[in-house]
Amino acid sequence: MGRLALRAAAGISLAYILLPMVFVVWLAFFAQEIPSFPPEGYSFQWFLAVPGNDRFVQGFLLSLQVAIVAALIGLGLGIPAALCLVRSRFKGREAVNNLLLLPLIVPGIVLGIALYVFHVETEIATGWPILGSLGGLIAGHVLIAIPWTVRLITASLTNMDRAVEEAAQSLGANRLTTFRRITLPAILPGIVAAALFSFIASFGNLEMSLFLVGPGRTTLPIAILQYLEWKIDPTIAAVSVLQILFIGAAMLVTNRFVNIGRVV
Repeated sequence: MGRLALRAAAGISLAYILLPMVFVVWLAFFAQEIPSFPPEGYSFQWFLAVPGNDRFVQGFLLSLQVAIVAALIGLGLGIPAALCLVRSRFKGREAVNNLLLLPLIVPGIVLGIALYVFHVETEIATGWPILGSLGGLIAGHVLIAIPWTVRLITASLTNMDRAVEEAAQSLGANRLTTFRRITLPAILPGIVAAALFSFIASFGNLEMSLFLVGPGRTTLPIAILQYLEWKIDPTIAAVSVLQILFIGAAMLVTNRFVNIGRVV
């Protein structure tokens, strides 16, 4: 009875999580412009309208560019940080670890306001054109990519058998060679998972991007929000379905070559 109750609770929880997604997918195929139940019919017209909307296309391209760059920079900063946290013992180690994970705890709207104020003060003090720049937007997204990288790489390093590295070093390999030929292949699933989740977190970010985008730049979540200010039709649901399919395909392809389930 206990196992049956546990499965029932898990099934109800999963249905509760997936129910909004099911309704979004269903709404994307409604034929009428103003959503109503029951639907008058079904059509693919809203999917065909998405490529013709320049704001959606430009927002997708900008979100894709920012997410890829932020994920790569996050890896470049997060991997050494995770190595230092796992392999070294130093004073204030826990404080540094908590600091690196802090962007996951701070609400996105608060983080966006703080970065906006920081960009304003920095531009006033230095004269650098940071406010509203693409570099400032990417730097903000790197902040939300680093915690995913540090957390997942730390988990991979913790589960790794340290004796393999010690054996390589006892046979004459230096630290760089040991990392390149032993450690890096062992934590590769964690690196790929970190890149993927950093990409997803950046690609779908709305709160922080609202404060950091400049004139003429619009990310996909902002384009969706601006569209909803003027129209409510199934086009938004169609965009959301395409976004879900894009991220889902990226996860499936990634998992095909690297078993993400080992670290996630």
